[in-house]
Amino acid sequence: MNSDPTPLLCSAPGRAGIIGNPTDMYGGAVLSCSVDMRAQVRIEPASGLILHTNGQSLGIRDRSDLRPQHDLFDIPRAILDYLHLPPLACRISYSSDIPLQSGMAGSTALVVAMLGAIMQWMGETPNLYRLAERARYIELNYLKVVCGYQDAYMCTFGGLNYMDFRGKQYYRDVEAELFATIEPLHPHVSDLPFVLGYTGVRHSSTEVHKPLRERWLDGEALVVRSYARITEIARLGKKALLTADWKLLGQLMNENHAIQRDLGGSGASNERLIQAALAAGAWGAKLAGAGSGGTIISLWPHADISPLVQVLKQAGASAIYRPQVASGVQWQRLA
Repeated sequence: MNSDPTPLLCSAPGRAGIIGNPTDMYGGAVLSCSVDMRAQVRIEPASGLILHTNGQSLGIRDRSDLRPQHDLFDIPRAILDYLHLPPLACRISYSSDIPLQSGMAGSTALVVAMLGAIMQWMGETPNLYRLAERARYIELNYLKVVCGYQDAYMCTFGGLNYMDFRGKQYYRDVEAELFATIEPLHPHVSDLPFVLGYTGVRHSSTEVHKPLRERWLDGEALVVRSYARITEIARLGKKALLTADWKLLGQLMNENHAIQRDLGGSGASNERLIQAALAAGAWGAKLAGAGSGGTIISLWPHADISPLVQVLKQAGASAIYRPQVASGVQWQRLA
């Protein structure tokens, strides 16, 4: 049990998939970067267990209060249910700068930050690999989100990473999962020539990923072959990024997207922004997360991004962001 009553703050960043997604669900590889927006969780002593977010509060008395209600409190309910904790006497407050269901791992960042905060509050400093795996397990099995591993690892580790998920195509119990290989690339990359365009359309990862996952599990040759190729694209993209070969990286991003689009994994709002970016001179453009909304990422190796920003907004983008190398999950005791 926690012996330090000092309030605790924990945060985790969102992410943008550069190339290779969604093969993190299929034993593949993904190159991804954090974004400079974070989910924040604060824990402080209280007379009972209280959840607070967005001006609303909820008291948790016993395990019957942990049943999902499809509201703002389902994430902490799922985490508390997974942890099987004894009664807690604390107030858990949380918020996020990451737009909800934007394709930038906003819900995963909140799971990582909250799970890490509660574990730290209970006196356990989590191993980052185990934290990422537990967060992903909670999303899949308690929040019922069909998801891969990219989000959980990126929200935990932060940075610019090449991630290898080989051997993780078939889901296991959390303690039996293999750990992913995380290779930080930010010490070797001086420039991130990417621009993100948020469609403003909320997406559901499950709606996009579940049908494709089922087709892959059924052994549909097109899906199996397609995701093997995207894994190869990610490996080629790593070298292109490290050598600043923007022409090749753009071609690989476009091929990555064309494969996922042709499998049914994009959407009209995504395609409008992608086509606008390419027409404006982007060297490559693709989904940064799941389709049917969310966020696209454009390769724009030019100093002036204003022409791209203009056309993305004209095509319907509600916000423009830049991927940034941001720290992963962080804990801080507040004096």
